[in-house]
Amino acid sequence: MTEKKPTYYITTPIYYPSANLHIGHTYCTVMADAMARYKRLTGYDVMFLTGTDEHGQKIQKIANEHGTSPQAYVDQVVSGIKQLWKTMEISYDDFIRTTEERHVKRVQAMFNKMAEKGDIYKGEYEGWYCTPCEAFWTETQAVEGKCPDCGRPVEKAKEEAYFFKLSKYQDRLIDLFENHPEFLQPDSRRNEMLSFARQGLEDLCISRSTFNWGIPVPGDPGHVIYVWLDALSNYATALGYPDDPEKYDHYWPADVHLVGKEIVRFHSIIWPAMLMSLDQPLPQKVLGHGWILLEGGKMSKSRGNIVDPVVLIERYGVDALKYFLLREYTFGHDGLYTNEVMLNRMNADLANDLGNLVSRTTSMIDKYNGGVVPGPGTDEGPDQELKKMAVGVAERVDRQMEKFNFNLALEEIWTLIRRTNKYIDETAPWVLARAEADKPRLLTVLHNLADSLRIVSVLIYPFMPNTTGKIRKQLGLWFADPEWKDTQVFDTMNGEQIKREAALFPRIDIEKELADLEALQTAAGEPAREYPPIKEEIEYDDFAKLDLRVGRVKSCEKHPKADKLLVFQIEMGNEVRQIISGVADCYKPEETIGRTVVVVANLAPRVLRGLESNGMLLFADNADRFEFVTTDAPHGETVS
Repeated sequence: MTEKKPTYYITTPIYYPSANLHIGHTYCTVMADAMARYKRLTGYDVMFLTGTDEHGQKIQKIANEHGTSPQAYVDQVVSGIKQLWKTMEISYDDFIRTTEERHVKRVQAMFNKMAEKGDIYKGEYEGWYCTPCEAFWTETQAVEGKCPDCGRPVEKAKEEAYFFKLSKYQDRLIDLFENHPEFLQPDSRRNEMLSFARQGLEDLCISRSTFNWGIPVPGDPGHVIYVWLDALSNYATALGYPDDPEKYDHYWPADVHLVGKEIVRFHSIIWPAMLMSLDQPLPQKVLGHGWILLEGGKMSKSRGNIVDPVVLIERYGVDALKYFLLREYTFGHDGLYTNEVMLNRMNADLANDLGNLVSRTTSMIDKYNGGVVPGPGTDEGPDQELKKMAVGVAERVDRQMEKFNFNLALEEIWTLIRRTNKYIDETAPWVLARAEADKPRLLTVLHNLADSLRIVSVLIYPFMPNTTGKIRKQLGLWFADPEWKDTQVFDTMNGEQIKREAALFPRIDIEKELADLEALQTAAGEPAREYPPIKEEIEYDDFAKLDLRVGRVKSCEKHPKADKLLVFQIEMGNEVRQIISGVADCYKPEETIGRTVVVVANLAPRVLRGLESNGMLLFADNADRFEFVTTDAPHGETVS
């Protein structure tokens, strides 16, 4: 009888097809793909869902501008998204589109269930509406006619609408955040959502009647179901809820909703409240990852500062790009993307470490033993240390993967790769090959190298599946699929025929490659940016005098006597400081409230136009705008 596998259900957000996706979307999907592959490899029955959120006024407006229907417009964009995921070799099990009939009818059924529960009522909404964000704002939130999220103009909207009683579930949500900290991670996101819920939740507008590109409200076709009820429901409708329970009951609740930090609120407050209304189990975990940033700030289609993953794949291969994204960035934190950082990572880890190990191992087996992998021999010297490390890596990778620490999981694997390269230098097979008496020792060394590389080939599979196949083919293991249990045993190789091939990751001439990428960028209409020169050198003792602390903007207002100055009240541990900064041209006061900032805390006080400033806020000078230097650490902590 076949043993029943444990299930694992992981989702990405469903992406909004207003334009082609960029490397920021790729980052999220690559993480989900790595976890799905890892879980399958370790014995789970995995459901990996991604898809597209295709309704709303913004799509209807863009389609009109293109002279086509909304459906025709999204069909074209979604085709491109699916092609990107094919190019990225994303192993999703289902792709849900909110325009599909299976989704439409199930959303309507969920609307009816919530209405029967008494959680939906009809009323009238009046407020400021931002079309790009698909969001309503109150009078106080939309200051000076601008959206507080994106800064674009908002329009006054008044219309009949259906509302969901979100306020009814406020106490249960607070309890969720307080007593189940694992539900929303990292802790910085959970603390933010707990604070948001404690401030009081208003009922949620869930229908619109001023446009028709959406799912009609059952029994009231003049209304379409508004974005968040439509979009968030995909995680359940893709499994068949509520009319086809077999698949739903098998996989639900979701183990992980993987989302960008900007949509954590919808997934950790609105979606759980909807599920509570439906009397359904909540997801096990919502994980809010950080952003990949360029020098100009967050990558954004509207800003035009995007990096095209297809270009990178064409130049370096899909596995190299996946490795870089998973190795370079720490989950939950923002990370800066530059071409130089990427190329250095590829050279150091892929060309020098892994590629070199494969090349040296296969060439020496080919040269010294006719291309046949020797069997195990008598251990001596560093052999036992290498073997013990090799069979212990999988357990350490397991621990890091359960925390979504992809970078640390890869570091564990690379510790073995680097140790195996060191083993070559320690044992010096080229010296052993000179004397016939050393032949048994030479064969033992070659065996240990091949078996270590076999274990590496399995460990890297969730992250770099193509590279796994190439290594195993060169080791003569083309006939055997990688299995996780094979990482916990050594001395299994004996008699396989080596098949040497071209270098896995050719070394990159970084200076030349940077110039080529810059030329591509310039050709695409994005001139290379010039940066100010580095200032005069200082001593370490000068830097050590700085006391940098994490703060949070408690309030902010314009300086009464200076148009360019803003007066901040900064909460910093157990104190609140007044700090004045000349950034009024970049920020409206209300845009800064709640931001986490970095403060030079031991700067002598100064009086600026009659008001005292006690410290300095750190900003990055982004040519035409100052960007806050920020962190996920709690206020009051030291920045070192």
